[in-house]
Amino acid sequence: MDNIRLILILALAYTGFLLWQAWQEDYVHTAPYQSQTVQETATSAGSADQSVPQVPAVTNIDGAVPQAAKPTEAGKPALNGQLITVTTDTLKVSIDTRGGTIVETLLLKYPVSIQQLDVKYRLMSRSPDDFFIAQNGLLGAAEQEAPTHESVFSTAQTSYQLKEGQEQLVVDLVWTSGSGVKVTKRYHFIRGSHKVDLENIVENASAAPWQAREYRQLQRGEPAAKGSALMMHAFVGGVSWDPEDKYQKHDFDDLAAGTLNKEVTDGWIAMIQHYFVVSLVPPRKEPRHFYSKGLANGHYVIGEYSPAVNIAPGASHTFGGVIYMGPKDQEDLAAIAEGLDLVVDYGWLTILAKPMYEILSWINSIVGNWGWTILIFTVLIKAVFFKLSETSYKSMAKMRNLAPRVQALKDRYGDDKQRMQTAMMKLYKESGANPLSGCLPMLIQMPFFIALYWVLMESVELRQAPWILWIKDLSVKDPYFVLPVLMGASMFIQQKLNPAPPDPMQAKLLMALPFVFTVMFAFFPSGLVLYWVANNVLSISQQWVITKRIEKQDSTP
Repeated sequence: MDNIRLILILALAYTGFLLWQAWQEDYVHTAPYQSQTVQETATSAGSADQSVPQVPAVTNIDGAVPQAAKPTEAGKPALNGQLITVTTDTLKVSIDTRGGTIVETLLLKYPVSIQQLDVKYRLMSRSPDDFFIAQNGLLGAAEQEAPTHESVFSTAQTSYQLKEGQEQLVVDLVWTSGSGVKVTKRYHFIRGSHKVDLENIVENASAAPWQAREYRQLQRGEPAAKGSALMMHAFVGGVSWDPEDKYQKHDFDDLAAGTLNKEVTDGWIAMIQHYFVVSLVPPRKEPRHFYSKGLANGHYVIGEYSPAVNIAPGASHTFGGVIYMGPKDQEDLAAIAEGLDLVVDYGWLTILAKPMYEILSWINSIVGNWGWTILIFTVLIKAVFFKLSETSYKSMAKMRNLAPRVQALKDRYGDDKQRMQTAMMKLYKESGANPLSGCLPMLIQMPFFIALYWVLMESVELRQAPWILWIKDLSVKDPYFVLPVLMGASMFIQQKLNPAPPDPMQAKLLMALPFVFTVMFAFFPSGLVLYWVANNVLSISQQWVITKRIEKQDSTP
């Protein structure tokens, strides 16, 4: 039965290792960038821009991945665009009149850090170190002029501001062909929202039918790794959702290989990073072709294009859709499209993590502080598992009382393990002790702890959320390592309340765990360490009471 104890120790250590490994792979706060004025000169339209969908015959939807750009204005070099600045209560967006491309997005309600509250988080930019833009355009039939993201649009002004009392802001960019086709690229910005409606409105004033399909795509470079090896790297890459395959991740290798290549209805695509997302959501019930690809300049594209549309002379057509640029707010995302809230990725324990998030959100709506919310939630978790924990601690208390007799058996039988195991089984049976009853309840609770780990890691609500005193941000490590030290000390106290393993090697392994976990958790978010400390303190209290009760019962004649 000593092996049961060893298995539990190894399971706990392995769980910690998995958390650490997952954290290393998925969660690092890369150094945020301050806003910079975009000064890059647009490339010539005559150069091959392989990011634009090229569809040789607009009337043929063959599902081929787009290959290269069409030169604008019948092969003439495109003029350089100018920047339009759009400011709302939530967003500050820079739009290049060349293509109507979103080249920078600042999230005005999200500072880069609590030390730089006046510097806003930059989600999108043309900075070479963090290249991330949103492009869109139209592809015409052969010999037809159509505005791609290389074409230059005109606008009435270069600065737009959502005024007090104004609920939405409309920004129009206009392109007109020589034949009389007019395309109005219309951005709708909404107060209090990170959702932006985008329409490409085509008015065919020419004498002939006009054919086109719309494309929208996100282009970004792979962020350069920053920080030390002990810091955590957030997953950055593409994701997609459709009714058939549901939620899927596409890392940069997948994007470069063009693995996303399918016809979809009622789906969406996005680029995600820790806490934030940019998503393209087509209109409901309208089919789209999703695609991905790598570019020669080292950038990656995930995009979608519509079926071809025939527009008769004198008629018009509107291509619609949504761009979301903001935090992974589950309530807002779920309201935009089915499955969009899944960008908050809880992994394989979503079935447990989702309800946990809902309970935490409800508690915080009453308490108004995420630190106290975590502590209250910890008490609730302990209440739910009270009976399991009680069974475990009772078994441990009995095992602790039997430790001297177990040691005597070891001394008596020496290396005869078979006889010793038989004698121990008899002793446990006579005393009503069951080593499994102490181990299994703890193993059962591990999935819930891992699920809570993902909730605290993925919830943007904890970003820059303060608790008390020195804990100003529950999403980053404790700056003074107070909570990790308390966590290690509480683990050590717990071990002292447990029966010592008869095997010296197991005892040494057990004694090393508090130190190992202290070092490991020194770099974990303080919110998660706070939960573990509170859980340990409650466990110690419960275990101490139960141990004293069992000892008193066993000492009673």
